[in-house]
Amino acid sequence: MSGSRALAGILVPLYLAVEGFSGLELGALWMVVGLTSAGISAIVGFGSDRLGRRPFLVALPLVTAGSAAVFSYSSSTAVLFVAAAAGSFGRGAGAGAGMIGPYQPAEAAMVSEATPPRLRNAAFGRLGFGSSLGALLGGLAATAVSAGDRHGAAAAAAYRPGFLTAGVLAAVAGLLALWLHEPPRARTDRAAGRGLSFPRRSLPLLVRLWVTNGTNGLAVGMFGPFITYWFFRRYGAGPAEIGLLFAVINAVTAPAPLLAARLARRWGLIRTLSVARGVQAVLLVPMVLSPVFPLAGAVYLVRMAVQRVGLPLRQSYVLAMAHPEERGSVGALSSLPAQISMTAGPMFSGYLFDEVSLALPFELAAVLQAVDAALYWTFFHDLHPSEELEQGKSVPDVPVPGESGED
Repeated sequence: MSGSRALAGILVPLYLAVEGFSGLELGALWMVVGLTSAGISAIVGFGSDRLGRRPFLVALPLVTAGSAAVFSYSSSTAVLFVAAAAGSFGRGAGAGAGMIGPYQPAEAAMVSEATPPRLRNAAFGRLGFGSSLGALLGGLAATAVSAGDRHGAAAAAAYRPGFLTAGVLAAVAGLLALWLHEPPRARTDRAAGRGLSFPRRSLPLLVRLWVTNGTNGLAVGMFGPFITYWFFRRYGAGPAEIGLLFAVINAVTAPAPLLAARLARRWGLIRTLSVARGVQAVLLVPMVLSPVFPLAGAVYLVRMAVQRVGLPLRQSYVLAMAHPEERGSVGALSSLPAQISMTAGPMFSGYLFDEVSLALPFELAAVLQAVDAALYWTFFHDLHPSEELEQGKSVPDVPVPGESGED
């Protein structure tokens, strides 16, 4: 699935740009994609707690495959908007396309349930490693797309094999999920027929996550969907150049998630996460100020290595602190504010790209990510997962949501 998302993350914005989409129009598209993805993620989170994780890990990739097929053969703006929204094209664009998608609440909950607490960080790290390898494959596939300065029917024909490849990869991911093993779910009140319910046992955790993820989502929405477009506008790079850069980034940074568990054991999970978010914020500035494409790509590589360390730890922490019966819904609701706030940034950034500066949206995003890093440390430095408490960490002043089992 990461191969499919990485390939689409390169091709979709470039294809739309050569077809005449302005930065503002792309921003409108990413806004629609973000709102749709937020709704799908919520459905997946609540639904997976009730129906199980595997059905969504089968269905969502097949929907993405259908969306890629639409991009292969349609040039209608309205149809492309619908297809991009259904396939969640634009989320996790660029070299970081792995481990992100509306199916993620079900995937993360399934991994957490199948893993002992002491191995959870390592498990998410290995999942990130596999996603990096998939994204490497997607970047290499993009290098085969030779679009040049083509437009209209010629551009559609040039990009079609890439979109079809993305669709095939997504379809394979959905079919492979049929072989995932999921233990029978216990018949809780919800599973017994009371319907979907709000995860009130995990509410203290959720409130903190809503604030931090909402701030980070606003930052990511200003630059994340535009990474490929920015390389195209700033340096004139095409699919082959950007695909090669992202392939190199994924190859070099693939081992980074495997270091996540070791760093968390040495420094503490929250300290590692807070530092990683702060470093990501700082590195945005030299990237956008780089005068040439190779230098900007090198800074982006370092930033992605740091991001690859933080992402699996963040997923691991959220699932560790959630009540076991609410992991799917917490996984969805914790990221919901981020996905909603992401929709506020793209149109503003698109306007700034068109009318003010190609650097300003990234610089504003860097400030917001720095604020998010400080908030993350403030809210969570005294809330430790169970494996850290067992290793002798101090007991947190605030009760750990989900650990007591009380209502």
